[in-house]
Amino acid sequence: MAQAKSLTQNEIDQILRYIGSKKFGYRDRVMFLMTVWSGMRIKEVASLRSCDVVNTDGTIKAEVRLAAEQTKGRHSRTVFLPEKFRREIADYIRGKCLKFPELPLFYSHTGKAFSANTLCNHFYWLYRRAGISGASSHSGRRTFITSLAGKGIGVRVLASLAGHRSISVTQRYIDVNDDMKRQAVELV
Repeated sequence: MAQAKSLTQNEIDQILRYIGSKKFGYRDRVMFLMTVWSGMRIKEVASLRSCDVVNTDGTIKAEVRLAAEQTKGRHSRTVFLPEKFRREIADYIRGKCLKFPELPLFYSHTGKAFSANTLCNHFYWLYRRAGISGASSHSGRRTFITSLAGKGIGVRVLASLAGHRSISVTQRYIDVNDDMKRQAVELV
């Protein structure tokens, strides 16, 4: 199987425009940005409960602690949420009833929680209908890692953010593009 495509900023904008035109656009926007801005896997996004991201006072957590059963490798990890993304989540949950914090953060159009497989398929069709070829549910995560690598973040930090136990795994996520090469040669 080919690696997931790393998305350009133009493709991210194209996806966000498409999502904005859909019935459940804001939910999909937050799920998509969760993969691009925090590097979460689809399984992790699907497993989130309100209490994972929302404090008891209604504010959004800066750090999401994922339990072992929520992660791919069954190793608990902490996901850091940038301020711009915490604002997106706050907008998403505004007006939602959070009386039951143990309930899922995201629901499908049927009112049921997403499974990892259902959400993976949802993202496949989201990308396809937005006109992005070669993208998969893993593209947001790959984009997250590649974007940070392009900004000079070291591979050890990237591995930790991604929840990888080996930097060689993280290195396979990093796409090298022409912009990165242009910036590199300007350092000479």
